[in-house]
Amino acid sequence: MRFSRYAVYFTFPQGPLAAFGAAWLGWNAATGERPDAPLIDGLPAPAHALSATPRKYGLHGTIKPPFRLAQGTDFEALRLAVAAFCAGQKPVVLDGLDLGQLGGFLALTPQGDSSALAALASDTVRQLDAFRAPLTETDLARRRKAGLTDRQEALLQAWGYPYVMEEFRFHITLTGRLSPEAAEQARAALLPQVTPLLPQPFTVDALTICGEDEQGMFHELHRYRLSA
Repeated sequence: MRFSRYAVYFTFPQGPLAAFGAAWLGWNAATGERPDAPLIDGLPAPAHALSATPRKYGLHGTIKPPFRLAQGTDFEALRLAVAAFCAGQKPVVLDGLDLGQLGGFLALTPQGDSSALAALASDTVRQLDAFRAPLTETDLARRRKAGLTDRQEALLQAWGYPYVMEEFRFHITLTGRLSPEAAEQARAALLPQVTPLLPQPFTVDALTICGEDEQGMFHELHRYRLSA
């Protein structure tokens, strides 16, 4: 299988939360399967309609955003660099995860102090940036449609993405943008399903290289433990 872009994500190991997330999104990035949607009463729309926007990425939290490989690099070199980087990092332990609204969509977000996770993400972006090809003018224009601040524009120019470094907010996206009413309705319906599955504490003890296939779907390729 050929991949046009790569990313470094947090992904869940196999288990009830990973299975629920794959069914909710309609895409299992670990297996390449498209599970049926879970039956949940009270949603404002069918589950797979709500999750259409984040589906292609699978259940994940972004650490290094998707990028094309720079000229002169290849996937094997990237894989070895990620493996070496993870071997030198300690796991990050957070209080837990919450289901909430973030910028008009529903997401799982960390409870408590997440500064250690933000530092891990920033280090990942820096250490692997040599593998990132420069953005095209089309890429830049697409990102700028969001209405970036001056700082976000500077981060876009420096690192290929506007929401890194101090702008980073770890989240695991579950829906596309919803109206406030639809978001609250979806959250109320999802809470009883998701809450028993959420880890407390929440430990980030591995990072995953993912690749985007020719249909735009991301696949989990290699998962490396943080083992310092």
